[in-house]
Amino acid sequence: LVPTPTAPRKPRLPLPVPQQPTEALYAAAADLLAGLPRAAPVFLLSEEDVRGLVPGVAAWLERGARADAVRAAITDDPPVPLRHPAKLLRHRLAALLPPPLPAAVPVVPLQNCDDCDRAFRSSVPGCCGGCRDARAYVDQPVLIGA
Repeated sequence: LVPTPTAPRKPRLPLPVPQQPTEALYAAAADLLAGLPRAAPVFLLSEEDVRGLVPGVAAWLERGARADAVRAAITDDPPVPLRHPAKLLRHRLAALLPPPLPAAVPVVPLQNCDDCDRAFRSSVPGCCGGCRDARAYVDQPVLIGA
């Protein structure tokens, strides 16, 4: 079934933008878009189209996507005939945006126990859990006659 021309359209997804834009990020995005015709000739874009799509590609690159992965995701399997390459790229950049990179988890360094020389994770040097417990047991007061 084809919708009638007066049927309401779904709103377009907004083009993603990077959280921390930089000149280098935008330059890499522009290079990727300008180089698309080498891999997929049907994606020859105007300078205006490239300028408009740069923030979307920059958002992908900021999220850790490699340039070849972005290129493949947005250009693979285009419809035939492709009438509006910039519109297709805009849609794919918005609809297929990968999730942000997970926050870096701080790594707690290894330490050597002062008593038994066993390795344990701690931000400060000292004793491992077993030696710490043994010291606490030895240091307990002994109650006589209780």
